[in-house]
Amino acid sequence: MSDSVKKPLNMLQKAVNKDVSVRLKNDQEYKGKMINIDQYMNVILVDAEEHSNGALSANYGKIVIRGNNVLFIKIETDL
Repeated sequence: MSDSVKKPLNMLQKAVNKDVSVRLKNDQEYKGKMINIDQYMNVILVDAEEHSNGALSANYGKIVIRGNNVLFIKIETDL
């Protein structure tokens, strides 16, 4: 069993420089390349887009998202 256990923070740290979606507790969603994450789940995104109700609402260069606002982080996979 211990071989299949994956720690979420380790997985997120391995996803640095990959595209992610970050959903906040207020239902805002940000998509971009995650360039850093720390143990508090503070996230730095570059080429970030803000999505509201599924629609693009703003573009940003670089943003910092405070970890206590994060509902979940989804690592985008290339299909």
